[in-house]
Amino acid sequence: MSADLLAQRVEDLLTPTIEAMGFTLVRVMLSGGQNPVLQIMAEPMDGRDMTVDHCADISRAVSAILDVEDPITSAFTLEVSSPGLDRPLVRLADYERFAGFEAKIELKVLTDGRRKFKGRVQGTNENMVMLDVDGDLVQVEHAAIAKAKLLITDEMLAKLEEQKAHE
Repeated sequence: MSADLLAQRVEDLLTPTIEAMGFTLVRVMLSGGQNPVLQIMAEPMDGRDMTVDHCADISRAVSAILDVEDPITSAFTLEVSSPGLDRPLVRLADYERFAGFEAKIELKVLTDGRRKFKGRVQGTNENMVMLDVDGDLVQVEHAAIAKAKLLITDEMLAKLEEQKAHE
């Protein structure tokens, strides 16, 4: 089974428990060959900050499920973390939530002679992600995105600081 299919199987196994604990599963990624690493990225549903205790609680719950279900047959390292400021953009809803922020997107295949785009997220239109790249609106199919993440900018930090001040 490929690493992507295995990660999807693990995500399907873990999502109900992680959501019941009050967290959103951001991403499950399996990487490494001989010494695989299973990265679980989650964040609180209510928008509060992710703590080390949250990561430990998720780690214990995830470990118990993985011990019983045993989807990964070899030894692996489990990492549980928050998405951080330069968070990955995984689901279509991420592009709506973070509209107005700068992002870097890498496609699976060349589109208009390019694979990498950097610009301001403009949201989505059905299954298309919209990005303002130097004043031009670029639309890419969500399924064509290999990876994407927010870029940490002074503007982003100022918006986050403003949000914290209003809490």
